[in-house]
Amino acid sequence: MPTSESPRSRALALAVLCAGMLMIILDGSIVTVALPAVQADLGFSPSGLTWTVNAYVIAFGGLLLLAGRLGDLVGRRRMFVAGLAVFTLASVLCGVAANPATLIAARFLQGAGGAMASAVSLGMIVTLFTEPRERGRAIGAYAFTGASGASIGQVLGGVLTDVLSWHWIFFVNLPIGLAAGLLALRALPADRGLGLRAGADALGALLGTAGTMIGVYAIVQASGHGWTSGRTLGLAAASLALLAGFVARQATARSPLLPLRVLRSRNVWGANAIQMLMLAAMFSFQVIVALYMQNVLGYGATGTGFAMLPAAVAIAAFSSACRPGPSPASGSAPSCSPGSACCWRAACCSPASPWTAPTRSTCCR
Repeated sequence: MPTSESPRSRALALAVLCAGMLMIILDGSIVTVALPAVQADLGFSPSGLTWTVNAYVIAFGGLLLLAGRLGDLVGRRRMFVAGLAVFTLASVLCGVAANPATLIAARFLQGAGGAMASAVSLGMIVTLFTEPRERGRAIGAYAFTGASGASIGQVLGGVLTDVLSWHWIFFVNLPIGLAAGLLALRALPADRGLGLRAGADALGALLGTAGTMIGVYAIVQASGHGWTSGRTLGLAAASLALLAGFVARQATARSPLLPLRVLRSRNVWGANAIQMLMLAAMFSFQVIVALYMQNVLGYGATGTGFAMLPAAVAIAAFSSACRPGPSPASGSAPSCSPGSACCWRAACCSPASPWTAPTRSTCCR
């Protein structure tokens, strides 16, 4: 991808990438305040309702590595635009869903589209903004956009649900997705990937996604069958076997999605462990609090969105303060702040990283 664009064209490209990020993150929070309305309309069981969130998160997390690799192979702009198209189409399918199965399937497709667009966004920013201080500001803006999307989504979801219906929390993505996709074709520089012959580990993605999905299903259904029941233990064993197969596959694959050598770094696995715990707590908090406020305290959807707003605003405020900047020692290699360590190290340690080998070895040790 060329890096010689004018400051104005790079700013427009950053705006497009941030718009795509906003839509994807907004959709993760906009759904939570509408869950009681969705449950009442489609007849979800309490445990089944959680799959409106689980399906999205599992597809997003499970396919993120594969989508990033495919972006390297076919071109990042092409992958970003395709991801926006899949996400927008899935949003329409969610909006017209008339039963739980259709909504869950469409949410899984949404997660896949979100993974396709998100996996290449940071890489494009790193390539477009080569000057360290400018790059730090760009990633700070990108992170702030994602955090603010949670704030906007909770309030917007409540208003749309009360004024129109829960269907519109998905239909609102249609104009945003179309506009972002068209602008992406104009604003993002065209790039040529490595070519499909370089290889992508589809089997590894299948093992990782299936293992994660079965593991989550084992936890969700345990409340009805018991934690020590044969059904729960069998599902847990199947999940562990698939995840073990994923690890074995990464150790032997010619082009692994997750090179195991990356996990030798304390910074990498530590940042990812913290991120995993934080996101697990955040999504659980949003779902449980939204249901409690509406089903127990009697809040409306709009009132629930505003009541949950302070937490989202605090996250957005801290994300704008915790942004990476240039290394004081060298002025060239990135200094990883706690809030962005995972993103920086993922970009730095990638074999397709635009940084030089010395910079990569400094960042990844």
